[in-house]
Amino acid sequence: MNRVTASHEEGLGARYGTAFTLGEHSARHLRRILRLYLTAWEMDDLYDSASLALTELIANVVRHCPGRRATVLILRLPRERGVRVEVTDTSPCPPLSTAVDELAEGGRGVVIVEAVTDRWGWVPATDRPGKTVRFECDAKAAGEQEVTPRGTSPRNAEDD
Repeated sequence: MNRVTASHEEGLGARYGTAFTLGEHSARHLRRILRLYLTAWEMDDLYDSASLALTELIANVVRHCPGRRATVLILRLPRERGVRVEVTDTSPCPPLSTAVDELAEGGRGVVIVEAVTDRWGWVPATDRPGKTVRFECDAKAAGEQEVTPRGTSPRNAEDD
């Protein structure tokens, strides 16, 4: 059964959490929820990085966890510092980069999460099989510009 944590604050509050069985389209729905919260928290500039990292963590659950059960928690960091996303699953295996072949389809999730977030890590569950993988994206200081590689521009398109 799916469930959402209660929020006792006005508006969207400082957190969103849900436990459910993930499927092939779950990342898309969770990206939309992430966009809603980041917009409400006036942190739209974090969306591209946070949504890519979230997609990678959800894909790992779908691919590697029997039953595809997981809990997703999106938290606004104190003092408008940024966002933290946690994905707790039922697999005791640590997240590893397994890409040996540069053309391989899988094994790059950890590398991607590390590249697009400010911090990430994981901890094993202590009371049952599983782990929590988390990442944080820091909010930009007022007046700070997003730096993009030469010849590219930040993505402004709606979620696919």
